[in-house]
Amino acid sequence: MASLLKFFILSIITLSCVSKSAKTPTGDMSMNTPSVTEDMSQVDTSKYEIATLAGGCFWKMDAAYQQLRGVTKVEVGYAGGNVKNPTYEQVSSRTTGHAETVQLVFDPKVVSFREILNVFWTIHDPTVLNQEGNDKGDDYRSVVFYRSEAQKAMAQIVKDSLDKVHLHPSRIVTTIEPFKNYYRAEQYHQNYYNQHPNEPYTYNVVRKKVELFEKVFASQMKNQK
Repeated sequence: MASLLKFFILSIITLSCVSKSAKTPTGDMSMNTPSVTEDMSQVDTSKYEIATLAGGCFWKMDAAYQQLRGVTKVEVGYAGGNVKNPTYEQVSSRTTGHAETVQLVFDPKVVSFREILNVFWTIHDPTVLNQEGNDKGDDYRSVVFYRSEAQKAMAQIVKDSLDKVHLHPSRIVTTIEPFKNYYRAEQYHQNYYNQHPNEPYTYNVVRKKVELFEKVFASQMKNQK
């Protein structure tokens, strides 16, 4: 599997990145006010687990994980910062300490946390500090926000193993940090790729990441191709 993942990563041609241009819709703004997600308190933790991951633009993580078998809920937000209820504009200003983050609920009987991490470290470049492609800044940094000691240990094991097989040409710089200050992003960011597939950034950048996921993890998709 490691050699296959490496093959697909190295086969991706780097494209010029168009600056993200998601804009708050005009009109009723009530749906676009960020709100605290209370640690997904309604999730039945006897059956499901939660993973919180930051790996560059959250639109691509959202679109990929929606297709992964065993994942029951995906949303995007901001985590790891020091400002309460940050807006997209505040996070983009790189003054809040938050990273664009995907948060997902998954059934560990169907998909393991290790498999969740394999997807994570495959569909983004985790080798450049505070950067993913042409998206630069600490809001695009690569982080595993662990929610338990078991998640922390597994994240370190997978990170070390992928470095040993040279999944990427350079070493992984992803940090492994305790879960901190997660806030759900504005509604217009949720499921963004599927709603705006032909916008320049989503078409030229996000689509490539989604296609990489579909190639490497085809057997693990909800609707196998």
